[in-house]
Amino acid sequence: MTSIPSADAPQVTVFSLGGTIAMTDDGRGGVVPALSGAALLAAVPGLTETGITVTVEDFRRLPGASLTFDDVYELVEAIGKAVAAGAHGVVVTQGTDTIEETAYLIDLLWDGHAPVVVTGAMRNPTLAGADGPANLLAALLVAASPQAAGMGCLVVFNDEIHAARHVRKTHATSTATFVSPNTGPLGHVVEGVPRLLTRPTPKPPLPHRQRAGRARVALVTVSLGDDGELLRGLAERFDGLVVAGFGAGHVPARLVPPLEDLAGRIPVVLASRTGAGSVLTGTYGFPGSERDLLARGLISAGWHDPLKARVLLHVLLAAGATREEITTAFATA
Repeated sequence: MTSIPSADAPQVTVFSLGGTIAMTDDGRGGVVPALSGAALLAAVPGLTETGITVTVEDFRRLPGASLTFDDVYELVEAIGKAVAAGAHGVVVTQGTDTIEETAYLIDLLWDGHAPVVVTGAMRNPTLAGADGPANLLAALLVAASPQAAGMGCLVVFNDEIHAARHVRKTHATSTATFVSPNTGPLGHVVEGVPRLLTRPTPKPPLPHRQRAGRARVALVTVSLGDDGELLRGLAERFDGLVVAGFGAGHVPARLVPPLEDLAGRIPVVLASRTGAGSVLTGTYGFPGSERDLLARGLISAGWHDPLKARVLLHVLLAAGATREEITTAFATA
């Protein structure tokens, strides 16, 4: 644990999890997560001038693709301890591969007033124009800002401030990869000052938040000519299913019988593979339409994209939520 002391200043704890922002050349032609959180902070220009007192915890040293639900549950516990010890805000640095999922999971689990800000980098520190230091500085400024309090988990990237529940990774390499398709950013960091243009609506409390057991949730994306083979035997292997359907929530007619059968055995959530917009409820009436599937027991994901729908369903199932509670949570979360 490393501290950068500054008297009478906002206190922010940084949890370093690895990812591109912390990667260096391993001598074999590729980069791997190796840098400590203290090393990341040492590369941030102008940090001392912010007056923020920063404490660093090296929580994990993994690529984003290798993070798990267990890692995030443990991280949220550690965040709670850091805030109880006096942190005004928290920054999490990690790999961008899974930020849209981990940030939303943190948002669901974290019920504190202190802001939790997730950031990372698209260009590792060995590359020209590495974006990690700028992203980390912006994230620290947001986490230390009183304006960000009570907003749950935020993603700060490329000087934009996004709500975790809306943000998506939309490009494999661009530094402007994080976008909130349905809402746009909440604000921006301008000349070192967080400028919030709007605030997300308050989160309704989940019926269950504490994990009572483990859950396995499958995600199946429907595609042209899909014959439903991926659905075979799924209820015996998984506790829940998210179906990423066409358009506003549609599947081929041949998938209707197996999906209806699955919905009678495990919760099946219907999302749109488009990644933006809401699943409809009553516009289309053909076999395999959203109206048909919802009438057969599938649960609408609403505005949740498939990845976030899977995260929410996992949290609910792991906490022992009933089918009715799951339906309500998707309608209101």
